[in-house]
Amino acid sequence: MHQDEDGLAESRADLGPRGRVLDEIRTPRAAAIAGIAFALLLGAVIILMYLALPGTGTRSTWITDTARRDRVSLAMQLTPYAGIAFLWFIGVIRSRLGAREDKLFATAFLGSGLLFVAMLFAASADVGALLSLYDGPDSVSPEYVRQVGAVSTALLTTFGIRMAAVFTMVVTNLGRRTGIVPRWLVAVGFVVAVVLLLAPPRTVWAVLLFPLWVLLLSLHLLVTSFRPEPAAA
Repeated sequence: MHQDEDGLAESRADLGPRGRVLDEIRTPRAAAIAGIAFALLLGAVIILMYLALPGTGTRSTWITDTARRDRVSLAMQLTPYAGIAFLWFIGVIRSRLGAREDKLFATAFLGSGLLFVAMLFAASADVGALLSLYDGPDSVSPEYVRQVGAVSTALLTTFGIRMAAVFTMVVTNLGRRTGIVPRWLVAVGFVVAVVLLLAPPRTVWAVLLFPLWVLLLSLHLLVTSFRPEPAAA
C-alpha cells in the first residue's frame, strides 16, 4: 500500500505543475474551504427563509411584502452556490479517503449527498418559479402560494433532512474508521445524525444542525492541515 502511494506521489511529481495541482486538490485544506463555504451559504439561506416566511398566521401573505420577498429572492440566489460548494466538498472528501473508502459506505455517502443537493435545488426551484410568476397581488392565488410553501418545506425538512442525516452518519463513521475525525467530533456527528433522522417536519433549528456540523468538520480539517505531519520511522 505504501509502495503504491509512493509510486503515485512520484508520478505526480514527474508531472510537474500538474502533479502539484492534483496534490492541492486532494489536501484536507481544499475540503475545509469547500465545507466552510457550504455551511455559511446554506446557513444564510435557512436564516433568510426563516425571517421571510411567517411562522404563524396566513402563510401566503409574505409574497405581498417587498422586504420578505427580497429576502426569499436573495436566498434563492445563494442556493446554487451552496450546492456547488457541497458537491466540491463531497469530491474532495472522497479523494481524501482514496483506497480506504469502503464501497458500501461510499454508495451511501455519495447517494445521500447527491439526493440532498437535488432536493435542495428542487425546493429552491419551486419557490423561484413562484417569485418569477408574481406580478402583483392578483397574479398568484393564496392557495398556490401555500401549496408551493408546503411542497418546498416538505422537500427540505422531511426528505432532505433525512438524506443529510445519512450523509452525516456515513462521513462520521468513515472519519472514525480512518482516524481523520477526533472522538469528540465523532460523538457530535452521531448525535447530529440521530437528531436529523428523528426531528419532526418543519423544524428549522434541526435543519441548521447540518451546516453547523459541516462547519465544525471543515474547521477541524483546516486546523489539522497546518499541523506538521509526524516524521516516518
